[in-house]
Amino acid sequence: MNQQLLAKTFVELADNLVADFDLIDFLRLLTDRCVGMLGAGAAGVLLADRDGKLRVMAASDEQVRLLELFQLQNDEGPCLECFRTGQPVIIPDLTREVDRWPRFVTAAHRSGFGAVQALPMRLRDEVVGALNLFRATPGPFDPAATLIAQALADVATISLLQQRTTHRSTVLNEQLQTALNSRVLIEQAKGKLAERQNIDMEQAFTALRGYARSHNRRLVDVARAFINGSEPHVGLGA
Repeated sequence: MNQQLLAKTFVELADNLVADFDLIDFLRLLTDRCVGMLGAGAAGVLLADRDGKLRVMAASDEQVRLLELFQLQNDEGPCLECFRTGQPVIIPDLTREVDRWPRFVTAAHRSGFGAVQALPMRLRDEVVGALNLFRATPGPFDPAATLIAQALADVATISLLQQRTTHRSTVLNEQLQTALNSRVLIEQAKGKLAERQNIDMEQAFTALRGYARSHNRRLVDVARAFINGSEPHVGLGA
């Protein structure tokens, strides 16, 4: 494991005090680093909105985003159980859980996943979501990697909740609601760019994100500008 990258990741997840903090990019960083450093095939993050309803807020690729949505739509799966109990749900072999989550297991296998672990994003008694790691092949998870993944989830959770010391009742809910609204714009921009460039949705997201970072812009601002036509060259290297 790249120790320098791991240390850098902890710093990045802890440092969200800037005024223009981008929650979606922050959570995508979390999923990307779990895949890149911990050997997960894919990763996703579910967070609760102001009404306590889970939403898909980040995914390392389009396939796992759709699988996370499938869990929510069908109200079954390890990630929902993790959020509701506040405890890790570790499934080394999904074939053994057909009776427990029949629809989810079928969908996961169809998506190419044979094992999953869902880790709570919680601080003491407050659970705000779940970090979900998927793997193609069944088998036990590396305990050391699981501990690191939980630590990353914990740091991200603390970072999300840190402003509650001064704004206990509204900050996180407003931040999550803003991110949910931003997510709609980003999905629209992904679809438009994918169609225009004849690329898949993941490539479209990567292009939008790369453009935003290279121009020191917020991802949602780039998505909005691309949709309204004021920045038509996103994804063309401009």
